[in-house]
Amino acid sequence: MGRTSMLAGAALLVVICAAGGAVWAFRERIFKPSGQQAALGNNAGANNKTPAAPRKIYPIPTNVSWTLDLTNAVIPDQAAVGSIHGSGFFCERATLQGGNLSLRQGGKGGSPDLGLTINFFAHEGEELSGKTIEIPPDRAPPLPPIEVRWKEGDQKSIRRKINEGYALRIVFGEAAFKRIPGKIYVGLPDGEKSFVAGTFEAEIHKPPAPKPRQPKQPKPPG
Repeated sequence: MGRTSMLAGAALLVVICAAGGAVWAFRERIFKPSGQQAALGNNAGANNKTPAAPRKIYPIPTNVSWTLDLTNAVIPDQAAVGSIHGSGFFCERATLQGGNLSLRQGGKGGSPDLGLTINFFAHEGEELSGKTIEIPPDRAPPLPPIEVRWKEGDQKSIRRKINEGYALRIVFGEAAFKRIPGKIYVGLPDGEKSFVAGTFEAEIHKPPAPKPRQPKQPKPPG
């Protein structure tokens, strides 16, 4: 009886080992995840990425409107607003680097969602302190060039330069502590009737250092 039990136990052990070996040999087929599960696993990292912040949408103001007649231009006593390329604009940040005054909306650290830059003829921002500049649309060049910027649906940054035909009135306050306040109205002669009007307080930044000139190489004797 004891010998029979031992033989039965040994046979059972052989069967268990064989079953275990089969499971090990075919483990990939048995435990292979479905295509949907594999796709979910592969996409887990992509889904964990933080989506880009949606662009803020501001309405086109109704208390001020586009005009090229400076006698009718209204400068509201509020942060600069307007319309750029047909979209409502709100000045979220203003900077003055050298003579370049930039009013921008969105696009932190990169191209703005909407914005304009006026290149005044100045080397340092402080040179504009206390000055008033008025340019009617019939004034002949050379004039401070204006660059308008916006983004298309694919977030591609677009630039348009306007060198004449615009109406501009800007009043700079006194510069202090690397900041300069001001009031602006600018109407552009583009098809979308872009304009910006209101107040700003620009951060004054040093212009970039000029690149050193490379010495001219002498021409080889002909």
